[in-house]
Amino acid sequence: TDWLVLHSKRLRIAQAAIEGEGEGEGGRAARDVQVLEHEAREQVALRAAEPLRAGHNYTVSVRYAANLSEAFHGFYKSTYRGQDGELRVLASTHFEPTAARMAFPCFDEPAFKATFSIKIRREPKHLALSNMPLVRTINLSASLVEDHFDTSVKMSTYLVAFIVSDFKSVSKITSHGVKISVYTVPDKIHQADYALDAAVKLLDFYEDYFSIPYPLPKQDLAAIPDFESGAMENWGLTTYRESALLYDPATSSASSKLFITMIIAHELAHQWFGNLVTMEWWNDLWLNEGFAKFMEFVSVSVTHPELRVEDYFLGKCFDAMEVDALNSSHPMSTPVEDPAEILEMFDNVSYEKGSCILNMLRDYMTADVFKAGLKQYLQKYSYQNAKNEDLWNTMSKIFFQICPTVGTDESTLEGDNFCRRNQESHSNAHWTKRETLDVRAMMDTWTLQKGFPLVTVTVRGKNVHLQQERYRKEVDSPLPSEYLWHIPLTYVTSKSDIVQRFLMTTKTDVFILPKEVEWIKFNVGMNGYYIVHYEDDGWDRLINLLKENHTAISSNDRASLINNVFQLVRIKKMSISKAFDLTLYLKHETEIMPVFQGMQELIPIYKLMERRDMDDTANQLKEYIVNLFRDLIDRQSWNDDGSVPERMLKHSLLLFACVRGYQPCVDKAQEYFVKWQKSNATLRLPRDVKTAVYAVGAQTPEGWDFLLSKYRLHSFNLEKDEIALALSLSKNNDKLQWLMDQGLRGDIIKTQDLPYIIGFVARNPSGYHLAWRFLKNKWEELVQKFELGSHSIASIVSAVTNQYSLRSQLLEVKDFFNSLDEKSSQLRCVQQAIETIEDNIRWMDRNFEEIETWLQNKKL
Repeated sequence: TDWLVLHSKRLRIAQAAIEGEGEGEGGRAARDVQVLEHEAREQVALRAAEPLRAGHNYTVSVRYAANLSEAFHGFYKSTYRGQDGELRVLASTHFEPTAARMAFPCFDEPAFKATFSIKIRREPKHLALSNMPLVRTINLSASLVEDHFDTSVKMSTYLVAFIVSDFKSVSKITSHGVKISVYTVPDKIHQADYALDAAVKLLDFYEDYFSIPYPLPKQDLAAIPDFESGAMENWGLTTYRESALLYDPATSSASSKLFITMIIAHELAHQWFGNLVTMEWWNDLWLNEGFAKFMEFVSVSVTHPELRVEDYFLGKCFDAMEVDALNSSHPMSTPVEDPAEILEMFDNVSYEKGSCILNMLRDYMTADVFKAGLKQYLQKYSYQNAKNEDLWNTMSKIFFQICPTVGTDESTLEGDNFCRRNQESHSNAHWTKRETLDVRAMMDTWTLQKGFPLVTVTVRGKNVHLQQERYRKEVDSPLPSEYLWHIPLTYVTSKSDIVQRFLMTTKTDVFILPKEVEWIKFNVGMNGYYIVHYEDDGWDRLINLLKENHTAISSNDRASLINNVFQLVRIKKMSISKAFDLTLYLKHETEIMPVFQGMQELIPIYKLMERRDMDDTANQLKEYIVNLFRDLIDRQSWNDDGSVPERMLKHSLLLFACVRGYQPCVDKAQEYFVKWQKSNATLRLPRDVKTAVYAVGAQTPEGWDFLLSKYRLHSFNLEKDEIALALSLSKNNDKLQWLMDQGLRGDIIKTQDLPYIIGFVARNPSGYHLAWRFLKNKWEELVQKFELGSHSIASIVSAVTNQYSLRSQLLEVKDFFNSLDEKSSQLRCVQQAIETIEDNIRWMDRNFEEIETWLQNKKL
């Protein structure tokens, strides 16, 4: 060929040359080539004077210049103020998915793996970091030095990273001999210790778990002052937003500790899933992200058992189902072609659904067999790329190695439990057929089709009849019937709390119980990615169980019943009255997940009413929710006591009670706020009740101004998110507008936080119309900052529109997005927003009056 096509975006190429082997010697210069640019495709073509010969090595050199990016991707500029108030500048990279081409011309696709050798020139006052350790530094002049970094391992372009800054660091060595360092701006280095200790524990865990050594000599974790997402897994130099890495034992909340630990666990899991073994193309992004999300829970439950992470896993599955129930959802593995489509893959389906189906598979295969499969997959594809089917083929193979033939005793020890379980021959095992253990056939049903199954259970004496169909919110439109899943069902009954298993691979099935039961509960612990409807009096029996003896089933099972019953209301399988009847038991609930789930289902209902100015019923419903949890709210201590889940529950309950105007809570928060203000914010507020105190304090103009003055202070950097939430609860429109304007300007409020600010304002009954107007007026600027297709844009669109339920609002949203260019109007988040509003309209039309009646008749 005489063409070479590379990716390049906003790079000004001055000159390019191609040199063949041996051509540079004896005075023969490299030949300059013609450079053609295709801006829309982000490509450049280098055209040689004569064809390049097959089988020969050539060296391409390109001289180019570019400006530091003003957004959050590519090689971009970030700023922060020191304690002295002086503005300082640094430069950092964020390349995933397609921004390495903004820093250097390259083959910017994940399957083009290469080694990278990096040199950086800088001023002596700065420090340069990259994926690999520094090998040497050369002084070029009194004001310029050149750092040479070691050559990297073979990796994809999106994992290359470098930072030039004045950061300081703290370091430790893991038990496997890897040097871990945490880098932050100098004034915040005292907040880096927790992350350092967590990273050491987690990297050691992963090396042991995968039985594959971490291949680099060091792992740096850097907190970047301007950062769009949560964090990024660059090999050897992971980057984070400051709130995802920095922790202060004196002021940080329990939820902050959990969040930081999970994010570090996520990025370090990527060093194997994603970095060592990379998806071949972005259509299988879930192989990176679903795994990293899943491994957060596997690792942290071992390294930090006190955080009780397993309590929160099912919440991820509910979040995924929320979008996966829409027609505009997509299969986990789905074709993508351009940068905006690729960015759209970074969503709840790739992350949360990915992790949920892996959890379901592990529960089905048992932890040991699953782990053996993962090890084999990672070993087989190290430094290579893999596809969806490569993972399932490896898993199937492992199963047959571990359980050589059904009925023999040759099973190796690590899979013993699973093999035995699969040889049980009683009538309801359904695991004995060899062909049902084809992991690929089973998992293809979860990754190659969108949505999830609804399993309907009908009990007739000892016979349990099962039926599966796709769950979807749009009940009235016809549905193609070809959706079918291989569902690893689990259940417990009133007669036995031993988990029984049943693999369902057909539309309908039936099995026989040993004896008749009072109740049966499927999807034990919500380990499966499906929801369940109980026909006849099945739900009445479960509602009665919750009323009489709710601890007979686990807290996760209770949370899943709350979730499922409201999901069934959406598709007309259950009445809203029946769902509300179930919530009555929450008066006696004390565990975090069922309480959170109850709030998660009930709060959005009155939010829908507020957006329609139905204040009377909205207030009645608020009162009902406060009464439901009143005993629990009254029992909360206003101090730092309690386990991590207890402290997180306290934080949510008190914030909820104070914002909803529950007087005892408001009075107590007011008292704290006055004392705190009088002390000029030197009084230390309890870590998990702070947000509630700020929220009440922000309701007066003086309190709001005082909080804003603290927001601007360096010493409050770890409390910015909590203060911003409180400021956004103001009823003053000018103040709410000011917050969003400042977020776009990026000085007082950093632009990285703007998506949250818009979301907070959109949830405020006084502010939702302002948030919609802001989105419309500033659309172009938002897209410039955050990129079309990004998670930030999607979260803004969703937050601003997801509580609309009027036809006039639907029309306005449709009209606005239709007025934009095709790329914008066709965004998946726009389709999801429109579907959600349509669903809200149907929901309110069907259920509003029934809720009104129920609330009038039920007094707690």
